[in-house]
Amino acid sequence: MSGRTPSSPSSPASPPRPAPPPSAPAPPAADRASAGARPTVALAVSGSIAAYKAAEVARLLIQGGARVLPIMTRAAQQFLGPMTLSGLCGEPVRDTMWDPAFAGELHVALAAEADLVLLVPATADLLARLAAGRADDLVTALALCAKGPVLAAPAMHPRMWAHPATARNVAALAADGRVQLVGPVFGEVASGERGLGRMAEPAAIAAAAFAQLAPRDLAGLRVVVTAGPTLEDLDPVRFLGNRSTGKMGFAVAERAALRGAQVTLIAGPVSLAAPPGARRVDVRGALSMRAALWQALGDDLRGADALIMTAAVSDYRPAEQHATKLKRTPDLATLPLVPNPDLLAEVGAARADLAGAARPDGSRSPVLVGFAVETASDEGVIAYARHKLAQKRVDMIVANHAADSFGRDDNRATLVTRDAADALGVLPKPALADRILDQVSRMCAR
Repeated sequence: MSGRTPSSPSSPASPPRPAPPPSAPAPPAADRASAGARPTVALAVSGSIAAYKAAEVARLLIQGGARVLPIMTRAAQQFLGPMTLSGLCGEPVRDTMWDPAFAGELHVALAAEADLVLLVPATADLLARLAAGRADDLVTALALCAKGPVLAAPAMHPRMWAHPATARNVAALAADGRVQLVGPVFGEVASGERGLGRMAEPAAIAAAAFAQLAPRDLAGLRVVVTAGPTLEDLDPVRFLGNRSTGKMGFAVAERAALRGAQVTLIAGPVSLAAPPGARRVDVRGALSMRAALWQALGDDLRGADALIMTAAVSDYRPAEQHATKLKRTPDLATLPLVPNPDLLAEVGAARADLAGAARPDGSRSPVLVGFAVETASDEGVIAYARHKLAQKRVDMIVANHAADSFGRDDNRATLVTRDAADALGVLPKPALADRILDQVSRMCAR
């Protein structure tokens, strides 16, 4: 192993698990999430000019695998059309407790379905009514009846946020412990003025929602994830690369962090924001990814409990990297290449060689997961994944087609282990990440 070349806000606490209603038994939110079921979010929109951002919050929640039940106050509908939210969510918008089409207590039924009530935006008036325990419309009645956590994203003019009455209401909500806030943040508001009162960005709100919904089953585990492409430089202008965007690896890192793992994300060149809670290490080529990988794992592999290699590491690199741009000449019609190291195979071989790494059942630590992206038929992709599983001496291969994965927000994959091939169908990448992590969690527990 001496030939290796080595080479930088906490999530909200896990919510209490609400008991399922007797009329519609269901497992708690955390159990459903770890089993691959869709968590349900009741998204309640109140009357603020920031209401238009609720549509983006809904889109991000759905993209992350959640079912969204839209609720709107009458004032909210002056800023955002209910058909917009209904179309995004695939659910009817509810705006009153007096719905003749519903037999029963609508706020009670919605509270029984919702793993999380999300108030976006939460106006000064809504915060005041929540602090007073009012239940004079569907939104406040739902919040008062919620069995799971309630998360609110305040939005108002900075002078309204700074008003003593608002401060008293926020303090009362904090003392009760039933409503948690995400934001507000400092920035420009609708009037053009700047200050503290601007609603948190939709991505931050969605991340806070998923942090509330995520199980903490990976707490204590150290997970290393590689993501994105590697770019192999020929000169200061040209490089060899591939089509990987890093979306799958970043989804795995984000979901692992939300589920309590200590995550190191080693990322090739991508235009994605670092997932909350993950330590990110940026690299460019295969050799720099190799160095960062061994630095994270350690020579004895004791630096991680699981390695998930989603990165599309270039198989070859130019034999020579030039300091200045090469001019077009007939000599460049053929480009000399040299093979890059097979990073996953290196780790698999090292794990097999290390004494004392075996568990009682014969398995070894860390758990190793690779990806196989191919262009063959389904049968061919799975056959290649089985070959790769044995050749690289790993525990699981996520097999998928290039056309179903690169650059997309969803993926169609099969989880291939020594004894099984579990075809998952098309899933949003965060949902697929959870299915991968479910398997990793089981393997780590053996």
